[in-house]
Amino acid sequence: MTRPPSPAIAIVIPVYNEEPVLPELLRRLTEVFDGHPDIRWTTVFVNDGSRDGTVALISALNTRDPRFKLVDFSRNFGHQAALTAGLAHVAEADGVVTMDADLQDPPELIPDLVAAWRGGADVVLAVRRSRQETGVRRLGFDFFHKVFQKLTDFPIEANTGTFCLLGKNAVGAFNQLSEKHRFFPGLRAWVGFKQAEVFYHRKERAAGTPAVTLHKLVRYALDGLFSFSHLPLRALTYAGLMIAGLGFAVGLFFIARRLLGIEVAQTGFTTLVTLVLFLGGIQLIGIGVLGEYLGRIYDEVKRRPPYIIKNRHGFE
Repeated sequence: MTRPPSPAIAIVIPVYNEEPVLPELLRRLTEVFDGHPDIRWTTVFVNDGSRDGTVALISALNTRDPRFKLVDFSRNFGHQAALTAGLAHVAEADGVVTMDADLQDPPELIPDLVAAWRGGADVVLAVRRSRQETGVRRLGFDFFHKVFQKLTDFPIEANTGTFCLLGKNAVGAFNQLSEKHRFFPGLRAWVGFKQAEVFYHRKERAAGTPAVTLHKLVRYALDGLFSFSHLPLRALTYAGLMIAGLGFAVGLFFIARRLLGIEVAQTGFTTLVTLVLFLGGIQLIGIGVLGEYLGRIYDEVKRRPPYIIKNRHGFE
């Protein structure tokens, strides 16, 4: 596929209370831009309801350098909504890089993504060779990727996140998707297109504290699982069939013993309680899984917009 000699590359960066890291991020982005004058660069920051000086910093920068623009939400709508808004504002770009603002994903890798895109790929994934998270968060990431690969209908590349480059066709496909509960890596795999990979080592956060809490990560993981897999529902069906079959077999066993006149011992209280709690637990798990799917259907049919924009800076 032929790429334009002077492509327009847009970078979409959601920000939420990123004032401590923004000066360094802006400096490094500017160095990347200035080092590749053959590319027409644009950066769209999407402010997801920040309460610090994030908006003021980006607005002041826009007056000095129009390559940096800002979409300002009316409140916090979430990381996925911010990505959605950013992609909607760069539809005319030849290629779009999505990344986080914390500098764990280095801006210096962007030219490598562009080079792979120029080589013919429509989607270029930034694949982590290593990552700096430790403890519960690290175990959670590893567990999620292993489970997601086995359970979903559209497996994603392991050790990838939102850091990638999307070609014009892939961005157009993303912008056609209207679902509210969005899982960006899963949607990226779902839209297809020719892919390439660029490997890197993920760094520690440059400054500040992570805005994504463990609770939000769990909710994000559930969105990915329930949006791209019917297996939890099938698993409940299989479990119900197994338990029903086991119950039927046990019933036949006791009927046969009674017909044959074999002494049947009285069932103890402990056995009865164990069976009731086990079956009750299975039923509650089933109701919970159904509730997860039903809740997402409820959110979708309300047709509320995924975000509301309060202001724009740098757009005509």
